[in-house]
Amino acid sequence: MDMPDPRAAVLSKKANLVERLQAVLPADAVIHEAQEVLAYECDALTAYRCPPLAAVLPSSTEEVAAVLRICHEEGVPVVPRGSGTSLAGGALPTADSVILGVARLTEVLETDYDNRFIRVQAGRTNLSVTGAVEADDFFYAPDPSSQLACAIAGNIGMNSGGAHCLKYGVTTNNLLGVTAVMMDGTVVEIGGAHLDAGGLDLLGLICGSEGQLALVTEATLRILRKPEGARPVLMGYNSSEVAGRVVSEIIKAGILPVAIEFMDRPCIRATEDFAGAGYPDCEALLIVEVEGSDAEIDAQLGVILQIARKHDPVAIRESESAEESARIWLGRKSAFGAMGQINDYMCLDGTIPVDKLPEVLRRTAEMAAGYGLEVANVFHAGDGNMHPLILFDANAPGELEKCEALGADILRLCVEVGGCLTGEHGVGVEKRDLMSDQFAPEDMEAQMRVKDVFDSAWLLNPAKVFPLAVSAARRAA
Repeated sequence: MDMPDPRAAVLSKKANLVERLQAVLPADAVIHEAQEVLAYECDALTAYRCPPLAAVLPSSTEEVAAVLRICHEEGVPVVPRGSGTSLAGGALPTADSVILGVARLTEVLETDYDNRFIRVQAGRTNLSVTGAVEADDFFYAPDPSSQLACAIAGNIGMNSGGAHCLKYGVTTNNLLGVTAVMMDGTVVEIGGAHLDAGGLDLLGLICGSEGQLALVTEATLRILRKPEGARPVLMGYNSSEVAGRVVSEIIKAGILPVAIEFMDRPCIRATEDFAGAGYPDCEALLIVEVEGSDAEIDAQLGVILQIARKHDPVAIRESESAEESARIWLGRKSAFGAMGQINDYMCLDGTIPVDKLPEVLRRTAEMAAGYGLEVANVFHAGDGNMHPLILFDANAPGELEKCEALGADILRLCVEVGGCLTGEHGVGVEKRDLMSDQFAPEDMEAQMRVKDVFDSAWLLNPAKVFPLAVSAARRAA
């Protein structure tokens, strides 16, 4: 008796799914050939790869709803994808999933300067939101390092921040409302063009949910008037711990800079070779920027410089022109690209109390030495959002595993000192098995019950956030 070929059943299911998707989308919006879907096999966490069953690129909320309805009926998992800049594997597909990319959802739908909001399709890039309003002296505050490429949908999924989040907050502080599509194709409106909505804080659930609950297609964002002026100051120190103490003292002094950025020697060296920003030769560098009127800037920088000089800086450079300000920021904005020129690296994302910076920097260096690896530090020091870059050779056997083990130890350290596993990159696949280091079983159970309500079949962005064994059991149930 001939046994049925399981591959034939899989191919038949895929053919049926593709046919249904092509019936509701333009021909070029359904990508299913084996070589073509390789473009979607990973995001910016390139250590993990898996080609999806297919990828779709809808252009409207209605098309997104049609796709999700079909996948729900077919029992096919869907992985939402913004621009693929996730550093935590948030858009990593599974072999049986469909990638739903929002790259064609790029329109500005409404701009209201009187009420200070803009409504955009969620595939629009972060930087282009400011680009749509800057001629009228407004801007959108969150500014991730990948803002030239990253999509608003991904920013909402991961609750992204950026260098200026110390003063203006992260995405959740600048998000007013969303149009989102549930896994069964139901379209919902949450929040709106106002600062707060009555009832349950569903917008707070959606923002930072990593595509687990619904797929965001439109977003209403808060826009702000540009400040009168801004001025950065650069400070160099011969110790990362000393630089960490300076950050802590600035915050304790009651000053609220728009940004406090930190870079250590390996990162300074790489950015100098890459961008030539003219940074001093030192162990640690701080960029502190304040804004307001000239009088406000002078007053704030006066306090900051007084604190800085108490700690024997190697160099202090206060900007005196727009060109000099751009040069001070040049190396910081180039840091991740610069590090990629010299080695493979894994970028972590843990958050700690600001007063723990000196301790965490010291212990991170000790752990890295124990593993025989180098760690470069570049991060948003003002709010304790650390981004250690672990350098390794991806082609050397065992190096990736060693890098991952060190990364897990660093993130556990963040939790140990009173912080958390992530600040803006999300959990994704990178940190899912560390969730039990931060959350008790009953805490994760409460989170999973929310997932049950929004997506009872656990088809949206599978194998993310929760420990793999836990989420697999939940989906099977």
